[in-house]
Amino acid sequence: MRIDTGKESERGRLNRLVSDRWMPLVALILLAFIWGYNWVVMKKSLQYMGPFDFNALRTALGGIILLFFMRCQGMSVRPKSVPLTILLGLTQTAAATGLMFWALVSGGAGKTAILFYTAPFWILIFAWPIISEKIRGLNWIPVVMSFAGIVLLLEPWSLKSTLFSGILAVIAGMFWAIGAIIIKVMQKRPDFDLVSVTAWQLIYGSVPLVMAALLVPQSPVQWTPYLIMALFYNTVLACAFAFLLWTFIIKRLPVGVAGMGTLAIPVIGITASLIELGERPDTWETLGMMLILAAISILTALRFRENRRNA
Repeated sequence: MRIDTGKESERGRLNRLVSDRWMPLVALILLAFIWGYNWVVMKKSLQYMGPFDFNALRTALGGIILLFFMRCQGMSVRPKSVPLTILLGLTQTAAATGLMFWALVSGGAGKTAILFYTAPFWILIFAWPIISEKIRGLNWIPVVMSFAGIVLLLEPWSLKSTLFSGILAVIAGMFWAIGAIIIKVMQKRPDFDLVSVTAWQLIYGSVPLVMAALLVPQSPVQWTPYLIMALFYNTVLACAFAFLLWTFIIKRLPVGVAGMGTLAIPVIGITASLIELGERPDTWETLGMMLILAAISILTALRFRENRRNA
């Protein structure tokens, strides 16, 4: 009996080891697919519901679901760092996602995704004057590459009809970057809780989105099965579940590894839009996408090396 107990204990330790090693990676892959494919879901949902209506509804419901989850887990639902969380909600939730949906109205899902994911480079640029983190050495290479990619994607010389939506997507990425810097400041506080901050960020950010939905004229809602599925996908999976996955990932994986995993999100968005929506970028847009993806890869690798050196 003692031998069996020992074997069972050893088997349990092995299962825990495998779980600790592989579960964060599985979560990262799942997160990339949820957020990556959601670009197609959001684009297709705009056939049945106005962009401001859809964004306001998914954001408010996503925040309520997260608060309900916290309550069920015995966590305090009382908001913390209220002024900074409100500012986060206004920048990263209201402004960033509001402009993102506006860009999706006339812009392609894949192109909007890649322009939005220039946010890491705006973080580098905005962190300089806000929190005194200077761009140093090799970090200038991906920054220059990303700017070149943005110009190629926008093609300002051709005055295409999608130029305005592309500019909106870039500005959305800027606001997302400002929100990321706010989170970085909030992380230094001892009472910081990412789940709580995310839930209240969605709640606070949904207020101006609801006001915009009420004030801006939009086409009537068509309650189709696809729209209901898209709302479920966005509120339950993309807003609530995905942020819980992200919380789990950043607790279990180094920041560099987690960042490299998110590289797949715009790639999945571009691929899904190509297959499902038939979006085919022209030569300049393709070159721009390749430059931005290469720049993100280089930046992530540099951050990973920096984190390992600091560790």
